[in-house]
Amino acid sequence: MAKEVRADIETMRAADADRQKVADQLKTALDEGRLTLHEYDERVALAYSSKTYQELLMLLTDLPRPGLSASEVRARHEAEQRRAARRLPTAMLVLWTIWASLTVVNLVVYGLVAIGTDDVYPWPVWMLVPGAALAAVTVGVQVIRHQR
Repeated sequence: MAKEVRADIETMRAADADRQKVADQLKTALDEGRLTLHEYDERVALAYSSKTYQELLMLLTDLPRPGLSASEVRARHEAEQRRAARRLPTAMLVLWTIWASLTVVNLVVYGLVAIGTDDVYPWPVWMLVPGAALAAVTVGVQVIRHQR
């Protein structure tokens, strides 16, 4: 569905204000030294002759947002890579969610039973066993992912 919406937007006709906005971004890129004067002239001519948003967007695909330096772009890219490396795989997130849910249910039931009786065996402590196993697997998965 999202691709359909994006495709629809890209084929929509661009307005004069859109063309001017792209021309302004190209001017900023020229001022920052990202484009030569010849490239700028070519792209501005293409911007003003563009009919659709897709044609306009193609003129900006190789340019970062205005005002970003190369070091900022590189820092953002490296930060995104670090974030992706720390992110757990979906299967691990599902397993942790299941374990946490079961632990909470056990603790609530234990609390209710403990209120009603005097001597209750603390069975929720047994949830530490699968929790420890899950923690070990999670650490192993992260180590393997970092070695790649």
